[in-house]
This record gives sequence, C-alpha cells and structure tokens, in this order.
Amino acid sequence: MKTDQPLFLDEEQVREHLRMIELIPAMEKALIDFSAGRVTQPVRSIISIDVAAATGFLGLMPALTPDGLGLKAVTFYPSNAERGIPTHMATIFLVDPQTGTPLAIMDGRLITEMRTAAVSAAATKLLASRDAKVLAILGSGVQARSHVEALRLVRQFEAIRTWSPNLEHAKRFALEIGATAMPAEDAVRDADVIVTVTSSKTPVLKGDWLKPGCHVNAVGACRPDWRELDDEAMQKNVVFVDSREGAMRESGDVILSGAKIYAELGEALVGKVPAQANKTTIFKSLGMAVEDVAAATLVYRASRSANKL
Repeated sequence: MKTDQPLFLDEEQVREHLRMIELIPAMEKALIDFSAGRVTQPVRSIISIDVAAATGFLGLMPALTPDGLGLKAVTFYPSNAERGIPTHMATIFLVDPQTGTPLAIMDGRLITEMRTAAVSAAATKLLASRDAKVLAILGSGVQARSHVEALRLVRQFEAIRTWSPNLEHAKRFALEIGATAMPAEDAVRDADVIVTVTSSKTPVLKGDWLKPGCHVNAVGACRPDWRELDDEAMQKNVVFVDSREGAMRESGDVILSGAKIYAELGEALVGKVPAQANKTTIFKSLGMAVEDVAAATLVYRASRSANKL
C-alpha cells in the first residue's frame, strides 16, 4: 500500500470505485470492530460557526482501525440547501499506519452520504422484520435518496412513502423513486421501516404513530439540542446506537428524552446481545470515523487496483 505520492480523488473518482453492495458488509465489520474495542476513535471534535450569512459546524473525526488510519473533516451548513449546494461537505485523509505516510486525500461528501445509508441498511437487515413491505422516508435530500438505494438491497419493499417539510421537494423525490408523498403521520402509520433524514431540530416523528415491531433508522439530529423523535418513540422502544459515548454526548434524541440505550449496533451484529428484532427498534445513527476510514479504504484499494499502482 506504499506510494511515492498520495492519491487525490474527487467525488466522481470516489463514485467510480464505491459500490453500495460492498459497502454494507464493510460497515458491518467496522461497527463490530468498534464495539469489540479494536478501534481507537475519540468522539468527534466540533467547532460551531455563526457568521453573518449562515450557521453551521466543522467536525474533525480521526480513527485508527484494524484496516487503516485516517481523518475526516466535515462541515454541515443547513442553509446551503437554499443556495443549491450540499449541506454536508467533507474531505478524508488516509495515512499508512506503519509509517505515517500520506496515502490518499479524497472527497468525503459522497462517502459520508453512502456510508451513512449503508450503516442504516446493516441495522435494517438485522432489526427489521424479514417480510417488511412498507418503507417511510421522512426527508427528501441526498441522504433520503441514498437510503432508498441501500435499504432496497436488504428488504423487498412493495411501497415507499415520503414526507418532507417542503411539499414540493417531497413530491419531486417521490416521483424520482416511484413513491407516494403524503403527510408525515400517514407515511409512518403501518410502515415496517421508517427513516428520518431531516435537518429538523424538533421532533418530526411521534411514538404513537409507530406500528408495533417496526424499525426506525433515526439519522438526522446530530447535535445534543436537536431532535427528530419525540419522548414516546425514544422511551418506549428498544434503542440501538452506533456508539454509546457518541450518543450520550451528541444525540439530542437520546439526551433530551432520557432514553435508555439497549446496545451498540456492533454488539448485536456479532451476537453479544439479542437483536430484539420482534420488538419496535430504534437505531440512532450519528456516524463515526471508523465508518469513513473503512469506506475510504475500499475506495483507495479499488483505485490502486484499477490503476495498477
């Protein structure tokens, strides 16, 4: 894995070498490695930004994993949606763990989008009913699209329902993926799998809408004072997280509801704890550096192989 010069990969080059079908098992391994203590990964460092034109934050996410060493720098500016540019942007830096030699610098926006959906797919594969037929997506941005792609690989849905705070966005998204746009409550009721991928800071999903035995991937609300799910959803169901430490420091859904965390997803994937798939389950996803390093390593190796470096 040694080169004279680091690889520089833009988003299209990353897209060329990253496949969702390969990314899902890579995320399962990353989650298992993390929960087994084989990963050195501090909780992400955040700098809040409040300038004249916008608010947002910069996050720094390093990790040493069994497969690699790297760092992601990610920005989140919700107001970018009004500018027609991505709300999330990122760069990933891979390093040879044996020597510290830089291996690659690559665009991380697409990796963030795809690895997040792949992790939700891993959770859905484990926790959702095997005969799940109805998928509800709350949100209509890039994460919503990526989640539809990923979840279709692990369950055969007969119907997809969409909702977004912006009705026109919901209708456009529904048309793109062959879904039906409807109010949030109508979308969620009787759905087998629900995904929340909004930038909302207050709950958009209520616990009393949830069908017993359904599974929820809660992906938005990545700050300690933001919510997507109400207290009933968080308190009355089985809550999984990617990282206990991360959830207790960053997840408003967990912190503000006082919800009890049942397990990390990696613990359930390896069978350390029962998956509780017959119960209503919530997977609170915050995203971790180990996921970024694992995904970037896939891209790096595929690029090197393709170019015979």
